[in-house]
Amino acid sequence: MPRTTPLTDKLVTIFGGSGFIGRHVAEDLLQQNARVRIAARNPEEAFSLKPLAKLGQLQFARCNILDEASVRACVEGSDAVVNLVGSFEGDLMKLMGEAAGSMAKAAKDAGARSFVQISAIGADAHGPSTYAQAKALGEELVREAFPEATILRPSIIFGPDGGILQMFAGLIANIPVLPVFAPDAPMQVVHVDDVAAGITAALLKPAEHAGKTYELAGPDRWTMMQLNERIAKAQRRNRTFLPMPDAASGAFAALPGTPMNSDQWTMLKAGSVASGDVPGFAALGIQPRPLELVIDQYMVHHRKHGRFATRIDSAG
Repeated sequence: MPRTTPLTDKLVTIFGGSGFIGRHVAEDLLQQNARVRIAARNPEEAFSLKPLAKLGQLQFARCNILDEASVRACVEGSDAVVNLVGSFEGDLMKLMGEAAGSMAKAAKDAGARSFVQISAIGADAHGPSTYAQAKALGEELVREAFPEATILRPSIIFGPDGGILQMFAGLIANIPVLPVFAPDAPMQVVHVDDVAAGITAALLKPAEHAGKTYELAGPDRWTMMQLNERIAKAQRRNRTFLPMPDAASGAFAALPGTPMNSDQWTMLKAGSVASGDVPGFAALGIQPRPLELVIDQYMVHHRKHGRFATRIDSAG
C-alpha cells in the first residue's frame, strides 16, 4: 500500500521548478506523494523528472512570472506554492521582488494553504547589492500578501549537478594558475538536498512554520581561497591560486562580458554566513551535511582520468 504523507495528492506548484534547486525540490515532493506542477519559463528543462513520477503526478506549465494572468493560471488549484525564482540578469527588483508578491497574492486568492519563499542569506533592503535588495523586497511583499508564508534564506548552494562547486570546477580543471576574487570572504556553503529538505519540512507542517523565517547555512565555514584549494585537491590537481586585491576584482567585474558582474562581486565580497538572528536547520529538524562528506565524490569526473584515476587492488 502506498505511503501516505501530509502532502499525499496535494498539488504543489513550484515557480522556477526547472532550475538546479527546483529539480531537487520536485524530486523530494514526488517522494512525499505530492502532485507537482513545474512552472517555469522553460519547463522542458525539468523533463528528466518524468521517470520519477507516477501517472498524473507531474505537470509542466510555461510561465511568465511578470504576467499576472500567467501566474494566476499556474497557481490555480494549488494546495501549496514554492517560489524559487532567482536571477542575476534583467530587472531584479521586478523578477525577485514584485513578482514574488504577485505569486503570493495569486496563491492566497487561489486558496493555497501554504507558501514558501526562497530568499537568501544577506537579503537586505539597504544592502550593497541589487540582488540583496530585490530578495528583501520579495520577502516584504510576500509577507504582505501571504502572512502565513515561510521564508527560507539559504547560503551559497552546492550539489552534484550545479551550484558553486561546479561553477569553479571546470576552470580549476583546465587552468593551472587562477585568480581568486574575495579570497577571505567567509561562506557556509549548503547542500542543495538540505535546502530541498527544508522546503519539504515547511510544507509538511505548514502550521508549525507559518510566518517564520529560517536561515539555511552549512555546518562549516570556508573562505573563498580555501574552497578553491579544496576543489583542486579533490580533483588531484596542483594549482596556483592568486589572491586578487579588491580594487582589481571590482574593476574586472565592472567590465562588459566578464563571467562575474558587479552585483555578483559585491555579494561574493560580503560572504554568506548565518547571522544567528533567526532559526536555522535545527528548527526544521534537519542536520545539514558538510562539504567534506561529498566533495571528493563530486570531483571524480573532473580528474585527469575520471573514474580510472584510481587503481583498486583486488583482495588476495
